[in-house]
Amino acid sequence: MNIKDHIIARVEPVFDANGFAGTGMDRLTHAAQVSTRTLYKHLDGKTGLICAVLDARRRRFFEQFEDHGVDSLFATLETWVAAEGARGCLFLRAQGEMGTDEPSVADQVAIYRRDLRDLVERAVAHDLGRDGDADLVDEVLLLFEGATSVASYHGPAAFAAARRAAARLMPPKT
Repeated sequence: MNIKDHIIARVEPVFDANGFAGTGMDRLTHAAQVSTRTLYKHLDGKTGLICAVLDARRRRFFEQFEDHGVDSLFATLETWVAAEGARGCLFLRAQGEMGTDEPSVADQVAIYRRDLRDLVERAVAHDLGRDGDADLVDEVLLLFEGATSVASYHGPAAFAAARRAAARLMPPKT
């Protein structure tokens, strides 16, 4: 693992546990076990580090999913949260903390949202055997995002409930 990847891997849990705005550089360099100079050299400061963490998280998240339909989508989400923790969506938290003050962070959030919608579209299309039901995609996306949020205070039961609701939305297979 190169130094940049090492830094990203070490600070992601710090941001996840403590937030973006409230986490100072001292805490980040301590977690990464590097000097401030090294962090700036490889990641161009805190904003660059936040963007790199979000990019790495997004890639790791989407690598978990296979195009096996809506039920598989929720099963994989449940497995992800069991491994990563249920503190809510890191991208939504980044947007809430950073707002539109940091366009590069907003860009990372937009990429995540686009990729998530594409993932849900593929899952719905897999189950329908065709593309093109935008309303159903929106409904499943709402359940997916809602389960992620609700799990932060309701626990894993949120995923089972969202999974059941999604199954009710999907037309019966013929």
